[in-house]
Order: sequence, then C-alpha cells, then structure tokens
Amino acid sequence: MVERQNVRIVDSADVADAASIGAGSSIWHLAQVREDAQLGENCVIGRGAYVGTGVKLGDNCKVQNYALVYEPAELEDGVFIGPAVVLTNDTYPRAINPDGTQKSASDWDAVGVTIKTGAAIGARSVCVAPVTIGAWSLIAAGSVVTKNVPDFALMVGVPAKQIGWVGKTGHRLVEVDGEWECPDTHERFIETDGRLAAKN
Repeated sequence: MVERQNVRIVDSADVADAASIGAGSSIWHLAQVREDAQLGENCVIGRGAYVGTGVKLGDNCKVQNYALVYEPAELEDGVFIGPAVVLTNDTYPRAINPDGTQKSASDWDAVGVTIKTGAAIGARSVCVAPVTIGAWSLIAAGSVVTKNVPDFALMVGVPAKQIGWVGKTGHRLVEVDGEWECPDTHERFIETDGRLAAKN
C-alpha cells in the first residue's frame, strides 16, 4: 500500500492500494481511483467520479461529481474537470471483434486526453481522444472536443469551435489597440497565427 499522509478518503470511495494520492487531497463518496493513478497535492475527486488506471493529475486539480477520466489521460496542475465530463480513450470503440469474440484489453490501444495547466472543461463536455487541451483554455458546458485546443482558447459547441480567447481568470478577453486584454487582471496578450501569448 502506498503511504498516504494528510489525505481525506471517505469510506464509500474505492481507492486502489497502488494509487498515489498527494497530501491535502480529498476523495469523496462513491468515487473510484484505480491502480497506479497518480494524484498530486490538494486534488479533489468528487462524488461518483472515476479516475482510471495510471491516470496522472498534477497539483490542485478538481474532478467534479460523476466525471469519467479514462486512462491514459494526463492533467497538469490546476485543471478543472466539470460534473459528468468524459475523457475518452478508444478511437474505434467496439465490444466485439469482427469474428464475434468479445474484445479484451489486448485488442485495442488506449489513447489519452492531455490537459495543460489551468484549463477548464465545462459540465457534460466530452473530449474525444487523442486531443490536447491547451493551458488556461475554457471548454463550454456540453461541448464535444475532437481537435487540439490552443492555449487560452474559448471553445463552444458540437463539435467544439473556437469563438474567442479567455484569460487566467476564465473571463473572455477584450480587444484593445490590436491586443487582447483580461478585464480582471489587465494582462495583455498578442495573437500570432492563431496562437495567443502573454505580452512581455
């Protein structure tokens, strides 16, 4: 069993002995964290959420109620996964092989979703692997992400399309003098070839 210090795991949660849980983390009712999953410090796993075998979470991540994070997903620090979000792992899902035999783990190659620092995935969204969700981006509730998402992008719809940019607070950036500005922090960004970077 992996040593765990300063961790809250409620009695109804199912946490594998081989899962690594960082200090300050909480795992709530009916959640499941599978073997070899790695949670950083101060993570929150909500009621009924699922974290698959070998999934990696950085520090300060939140996986809200009934979200499904299938292996081999990787989440960097500060990622928010909204309620009932699904991170898929099978590009060509089937229950059986062409000959009618039931598929096993050896009959397919798991592919994962990678989510960069500070990104947020809204409630009931689906991220169809393999995709990378850029740092500080925001996926609107109910969206279906099928392509890689740039840093700071605001994505909406089915399939998700970019409709703007957001800052680190999650609020939409406004255009000021040919640059993009956060209305909260007043941080400025420069857009070049469809990518956004903080102004030096």
